[in-house]
Amino acid sequence: MSVLEGKNIVLAVTGSIAAYKSCEIIREMMRRGAKMQVVMTKNAQKFITPLTLQTLSGHKVASDPFDLEWESEIGHISLADGADAVVVAPASASFIGKMSAGIADTLAGAVILATRAPVIVCPAMNVNMFANPIVQENLKKLRDAGIEFVGPAEGDLACGWEGSGRLSETEDITATLEKALTPDDLKGKKLLVTAGASREHIDPVRFISNPSTGKMGHAIARAAWLRGAEVVLVSGAGACNQLPGGRTVETET
Repeated sequence: MSVLEGKNIVLAVTGSIAAYKSCEIIREMMRRGAKMQVVMTKNAQKFITPLTLQTLSGHKVASDPFDLEWESEIGHISLADGADAVVVAPASASFIGKMSAGIADTLAGAVILATRAPVIVCPAMNVNMFANPIVQENLKKLRDAGIEFVGPAEGDLACGWEGSGRLSETEDITATLEKALTPDDLKGKKLLVTAGASREHIDPVRFISNPSTGKMGHAIARAAWLRGAEVVLVSGAGACNQLPGGRTVETET
């Protein structure tokens, strides 16, 4: 059973071309048992419709801080108090700047200021925007305030540039969220885990091996990482999944 089972997760979607990936994030978290509530900025609605995310999450999408239905219960406070975690994905440079300044002119911004739950931010923007000293200073300020970040990843960007700025993979975002909601009772411990088959070559073509998949070793390494341990995973042939947040050493022999 996933640590997300029964958890109330608020997903804040901001104005980035990567907003379409929020569909995948919602489906994966719900597959692991989470209850999803989506909050969108007005800029996010230029990239993806509230109807799409409402259909996937099964709940009305919140976006207007002055919505009479939401605010009859002081919407931003009820959303903040009911959240086990808040995930901002994608997080634009503009929204990150407002977060660092404590500006709450959107419902998403107000929820983040009001919540006492863990907040995980997943940046997505142009590589030059991400490298801008102002953006980097905003990121540092938020990290110092206890905000957790995932990414951005490197690769081809929608704007045609290449570099850091891609929204991180759904698996990495989900793993970081699970870690934030898992007690870190192994913090300060260092674990070395081996997983997968070894290959001993007879000659350049043939080798002796075994059918090990490495799944058990990877599961142990991931569980230890979720609980706060520093994990080094020695991954053999056929077990090529990277360990999110840990160090993976790939080997054959």
